Amino acid sequence: MPDLEFYLADWSALHGGYDPRSNPLVRRWLGGTYRLARPLARGGVRPGQVTAAGVALSGVAVVPAAGGGRWPLAAAGAALGAAMLDSLDGCVAILSGRVSPSGAVVDHVADRVSDAAMLGAPVAAGAPRSLAVAGTGTLMGLEYTRAVARAAGFTEIGVVTVGERPTRVIVTVAGLVCASLFPGRAAAFAAAAAAAVAGLSLIGQAQFLAFVRRELR
Repeated sequence: MPDLEFYLADWSALHGGYDPRSNPLVRRWLGGTYRLARPLARGGVRPGQVTAAGVALSGVAVVPAAGGGRWPLAAAGAALGAAMLDSLDGCVAILSGRVSPSGAVVDHVADRVSDAAMLGAPVAAGAPRSLAVAGTGTLMGLEYTRAVARAAGFTEIGVVTVGERPTRVIVTVAGLVCASLFPGRAAAFAAAAAAAVAGLSLIGQAQFLAFVRRELR
């Protein structure tokens, strides 16, 4: 079984050469991911199975979010679990020697499906559908811009914008937690979370476009 340093080196190669050792927070996060993924890789779990579980959990979050009362807290837990599985699938792929271009494509598509499904939870908790549609559209715009930049030859991670997926997950989870703590204002908190995802994604796209335009001149 590859050790942590091997995983960090491979992760760096797959992310434009960015060195995770240079950022203590990233290193800690990847170290925790490695410890969780190692038994899965040893047990023969395939990366695709982890990816599928993450997408499914994103959709499952909608069910408790609609329950009212304290139920949105369970939805927040499901959304957080889905985000963790999204990190684990790549680590399992590296540790089991199953990294492939087709797997990367499937992973990216699954991430976008998971993003859209996760925004269903705030809607179930009372947010207007229009905000969820706006959030989905803007986050897809940011991710599409990043994909087009890669196709144009941009191989680095580039700028880390305010609209990255971890931020979107945190905002969604925070909104669901607040909805569970203050049931009487659940719809307002859910709406704020969906609106924040839309706003942050839009700002993130502007940040990334400005960075890429400067770098690819």
